Amino acid sequence: MAQPLVKKDDDRDDEADYSPFLGIEKGAVLQEARVFNDPQLDARRCSQVITKLLYLLNQGETFTKVEATEVFFSVTKLFQSRDIGLRRMVYLMIKELSPSADEVIIVTSSLMKDMNSKTDMYRANAIRVLCRITDGTLLTQIERYLKQAIVDKNPVVASAALVSGIHLLQTNPEIVKRWSNEVQEAVQSRAALVQFHALGLLHQIRQNDRLAVSKLVTSLTRGTVRSPLAQCLLIRYTSQVIRESATNTQTGDRPFYDFLEGCLRHKAEMVIFEAARAITELNGVTSRELTPAITVLQLFLSSSKPVLRFAAVRTLNKVAMTHPMAVTNCNIDMESLISDQNRSIATLAITTLLKTGNESSVERLMKQITNFMSDIADEFKIVVVEAIRSLCLKFPLKYRSLMNFLSNILREEGGFEYKKAIVDSIVILIRDIPDAKESGLLHLCEFIEDCEFTYLSTQILHFLGIEGPKTSDPSKYIRYIYNRVHLENATVRASAVSTLAKFGAMVDSLKPRIFVLLRRCLFDSDDEVRDRATLYLNTLGGDGSVVETDKDVKDFLFGSLDLPLVNFETSLKNYEPSEEPFDINSVPKEIKSQPLAEKKAPGKKPTGLGAPPTAPASTVDAYEKLLSAIPEFADFGKLFKSSAPVELTEAETEYSVNVVKHIFDGHVVFQYNCTNTIPEQLLEQVTVAVDASEAEEFSQVVTKPLRALPYDTPGQIFVAFEKPEGVPAVGKFSNMLRFTVKEVDTTTGEAEEDGVEDEYQLEDLEVVAADYMLRVGVSNFRNAWENMGVDCERVDEYGLGPRESLAEAVNAVINLLGMQPCEGTEVVPSNSRSHTSLLSGVYMGNVKVLVRIAFGIDGPKEVAMKLAVRSEDETVSDAIHEIVASG
Repeated sequence: MAQPLVKKDDDRDDEADYSPFLGIEKGAVLQEARVFNDPQLDARRCSQVITKLLYLLNQGETFTKVEATEVFFSVTKLFQSRDIGLRRMVYLMIKELSPSADEVIIVTSSLMKDMNSKTDMYRANAIRVLCRITDGTLLTQIERYLKQAIVDKNPVVASAALVSGIHLLQTNPEIVKRWSNEVQEAVQSRAALVQFHALGLLHQIRQNDRLAVSKLVTSLTRGTVRSPLAQCLLIRYTSQVIRESATNTQTGDRPFYDFLEGCLRHKAEMVIFEAARAITELNGVTSRELTPAITVLQLFLSSSKPVLRFAAVRTLNKVAMTHPMAVTNCNIDMESLISDQNRSIATLAITTLLKTGNESSVERLMKQITNFMSDIADEFKIVVVEAIRSLCLKFPLKYRSLMNFLSNILREEGGFEYKKAIVDSIVILIRDIPDAKESGLLHLCEFIEDCEFTYLSTQILHFLGIEGPKTSDPSKYIRYIYNRVHLENATVRASAVSTLAKFGAMVDSLKPRIFVLLRRCLFDSDDEVRDRATLYLNTLGGDGSVVETDKDVKDFLFGSLDLPLVNFETSLKNYEPSEEPFDINSVPKEIKSQPLAEKKAPGKKPTGLGAPPTAPASTVDAYEKLLSAIPEFADFGKLFKSSAPVELTEAETEYSVNVVKHIFDGHVVFQYNCTNTIPEQLLEQVTVAVDASEAEEFSQVVTKPLRALPYDTPGQIFVAFEKPEGVPAVGKFSNMLRFTVKEVDTTTGEAEEDGVEDEYQLEDLEVVAADYMLRVGVSNFRNAWENMGVDCERVDEYGLGPRESLAEAVNAVINLLGMQPCEGTEVVPSNSRSHTSLLSGVYMGNVKVLVRIAFGIDGPKEVAMKLAVRSEDETVSDAIHEIVASG
């Protein structure tokens, strides 16, 4: 009886997806593989078994060496079959098993025979397989056949040889480079795929020779390339030559631009799009150069092909980040894409419109987006939310409609990341647009009433405690906060108690009401909630005791901890109860905590002074104990900072040396951690000769050499320099390891009496400005910035010159200052034209420093920045600016 026809797109939710490979097991398939040994081969049955084997391999199933070899030998017997379909499966199987099986050489004679067969399909596949399993020796034997195959009249054979050449270029480049003449001839082929593969191989052969690549592009841009695929490749190579050209910053004199513009009139759509994309990505592209590319992309927006619409709108989306005015002519066409069935296209269209739209179009866009949001996935919604946030910052007068939109979608269904993106956007708008504070806080309060995410609820309550008391009517938020104490889990209840206390500290009129609410929290079932309520009642004076001063209360509730939590936790664990209370000032402030670094020989543990401390002490504590035990350093004062180890030797060298820089107020001590990795040698009288001719402010005062350095036993050499006290002196030091080497009998372990003096050049070492800065974060940068005040603030603007990207410029400045990025501001969104980074740290002399840096791209990759520094000492603020100006 005939089965009813079922369309592919019919809903079949009640039926499980059927797979022909469902439930197959490796053992059973290996048993089935015995069919390869039958005297009378069943081609259809053999093909089915090979298909199962290939499925297992591609699903990650591993075959043992024995299993792979057995299957490989069985498969080779199938060469006796004349079935073309089975032969193709055999080729695939050999390629998959060749890395796992031994003795793959046994099939080379069969493959070489197929390579010279009259059947083109055999020839092409045999070439591919041979080049996959061959080594250099066999390659020289078949090189003549491969050269002939490259210029073969059959395009399938020629393409197989060219693709094999692309793979072989990674392992046998010298042999493949000898095929240049044949590959050059194949570039002129009329077959589209042959020309495409030939151009790709020829470019890879010449890619390390910039002049050769330029000549190749010059010759081919004259119109000898017919294949659309090859033409797309040529456009990419042309763009590369333009980027590398010395004239790429001279507008109006750009080499090969006419070729790219001419490709916009090509009959193949892929070529037109590739050329348009290449033009939009040119460095410093002008409006005149952009116009023809934007025009063809605008035509693609109304194409009937989804792939063209998607490609065009994605490219325009990128262009809108740097040249929004150039894209505005496409806005009408993109508005029609908001209702596109492809949600990716619709999302890109909306985000592009949000970047290019003007103030008058905001309301219209919001109406269109409202209907659209319910039809897309969370990852697309996040993109739209971020675009709306940027639009609101661009047009702050439109904050009401945009804030209402964010509030509405906040109450709809969605996952954590989506809701977090909305909350983060509202928080940023509240901070940056003063008029939006009241409505934004109310929207957040309404959201936490139904919020299912504990993290978001606690973050909103924390933010509410900072911003709420500064509003015109703080009392209206108390109800929302206190409701959380009754209706939420213990974590949120504890956070709500802290927020109530902040309102009580900041708003005197609310203090009696807050006392009543906090006393009710004393009967909560959770210890944390009760403890917080008791603590805040005592702090605010609600129990009738003497209250702390207003400044102490506000510092306690709103002040930043300014300590890494990991270090704080470690110090608390190490604290032993005694009559002396725990001193929070004893907690190290460094962000990174590393043990004393030694480069170890494999499989061995460092011993002696270079070994990591057994107790989980901090880096500073461990180094301080080590240095205080050396009498020569006793009068250097308190250790301010120890750097991470800097390698002075390459990996796997005979002597391994790294150095740690210890910074004191008036001295710098270099600790050279040395390891001898040669068992046959003993080093004696080991020292480091340091040349400070490029560090004029430093003068050497102490050297502590090593008496002996046996094999695989780390040791330390110390060299101390004096510098001007309190001055962040910088300089470069060259280092030479000097020693007496004695031969060692490895059987007895005894060294010869006589030795030979020798030396070993080490890498140069630099003391930089960042060595005088501790990476110390703050929990709330905005609050810490406001509390620091403007008395010691210094602001100036700097040009950083041309940079590869904004992210590269941000990282360079952060590394130059050696400060800790706050609130994730070290991450720069892709294609961003501006960015703000927040940094904090402690400068030499234990001076707290906060930095706000606004970066922007001005012109073709020219980066400018505005640097604002606040610290506890105006001379330190000036010093930070001096570091940037001289760096």
